[in-house]
Amino acid sequence: MRVITQQEFGGPEVLTIVDAPTPRPLPTEVLVRVEAIGLNPVEARLRTGEFPLLGEPPFILGWDVSGVVEEANTGRLRPGDEVFGMPLFPRAANAYAEAVVAPALHLARKPAALSHVEAAALPVVGLTAWQGLVDLAGVTEGDRVLVHGGGGGVGHVAIQIAKALGAYVITTAAGSKRTFVEELGADEVIDYTTADFAETVRDVDVVLDTIGGDSVERSLGVLRPGGHLVTAVADEDTRLIARYEAAGLRFSGIAVGPDPAGLRGLVELVEQGRLRVHVQETFPFERVADAHRLLDAGHLRGKLVLTL
Repeated sequence: MRVITQQEFGGPEVLTIVDAPTPRPLPTEVLVRVEAIGLNPVEARLRTGEFPLLGEPPFILGWDVSGVVEEANTGRLRPGDEVFGMPLFPRAANAYAEAVVAPALHLARKPAALSHVEAAALPVVGLTAWQGLVDLAGVTEGDRVLVHGGGGGVGHVAIQIAKALGAYVITTAAGSKRTFVEELGADEVIDYTTADFAETVRDVDVVLDTIGGDSVERSLGVLRPGGHLVTAVADEDTRLIARYEAAGLRFSGIAVGPDPAGLRGLVELVEQGRLRVHVQETFPFERVADAHRLLDAGHLRGKLVLTL
């Protein structure tokens, strides 16, 4: 099979396609013939060495996959099943490849309503938003939720999950994405290029931060007493956490991981027509470097996907 690997840290040009042996599944695992691969900003950081999660090269990036089971060493799935998931994160899943071995529990059957491209775009961002809003924050009907970066990968899914939970959703997004996030269900949109959310938003129950920077510190004043800040990107800052606790607020970081229950929850929302994933652009497997150049540029609307 073909895989995309790198021998050194660097720009998109370090990503190269080589031949490698097809992996064999162990008991409880399946071999998936990959149809599509979702790209995530963390992979660009790994490629450059900024975030050395996988150690030194060589390594194979990627976690988001959708494809067809080719070999199964478990009764949970059978050859021919269409599946998607985010196996093994944060350990290497080697998903930039034509075939992937994964624990069956880390995959779910692909909803018929999703193409392989859409399914590959969903797991990392979907599980991050689900674990932040459902598992950590426990969002319920009537809550006021502020989503930072509502037009991005995690943000655009988080808006829809929060709405499905019955929340009133406020989001920050560039003015060019206003229509996009309103169509996803956002009740209020704050154009961060012209307005300061910290001056206009109050009495929020939950803030979901997907952009980092100073957004976490500036969110302190928008939460009501007992409110909860959940961040998907900010580094743990003991000083900042102490400020939240002193103000009677909660502070949580999301360390996303494989989650069978979360995947089932996402599937249910998709099947109910309450969740869709937006793919800004697809690239053939051979153009992975071009895809990573766009990933590096940032300000994406939804996700990028490689197709095979």
